[in-house]
Amino acid sequence: MKIAMGSDHAGYDLKEEVKRLLTTQGHEILDFGAPSTDACDLPDYVYPAALAVARGAAERGIFIDGVGYGSAMIANRIYGLNAAVCQDPFCAMLARAHSNTNVLCLGAKIIGSAIALETIRVWLTTDFLQEEKYQRRVGKVNDIVEKHLKRLD
Repeated sequence: MKIAMGSDHAGYDLKEEVKRLLTTQGHEILDFGAPSTDACDLPDYVYPAALAVARGAAERGIFIDGVGYGSAMIANRIYGLNAAVCQDPFCAMLARAHSNTNVLCLGAKIIGSAIALETIRVWLTTDFLQEEKYQRRVGKVNDIVEKHLKRLD
């Protein structure tokens, strides 16, 4: 799977660890930065990574910052992205199975790497449930997106 990754300085170390693991598992990683632990602005790196997912250059996105919410705020403002902050595997399973998320946001200051890696594994291997109630609910969210977000050109 092709995965876009982005982080800020707080998420850099975890991003690098995740990137190494996913690469050994055969995933192709598009790393949009941050390039180090030097202080930086999150949108400079997460926004381009989010665009890569929205435009189809990557199938999914994994964005890592201090607590995860900044990345999710950016991603959820882009047409075609459904991002969730998940701090454990159970939340990751629900984010995929019930909400069909295509972007996972993690907080490097909140969880350690072992939980983060398991959270990612679960998120990457869980399918969206094809039950009518989940399709209906996600469809309603998509209706809101169609009313308020602009398609990418």
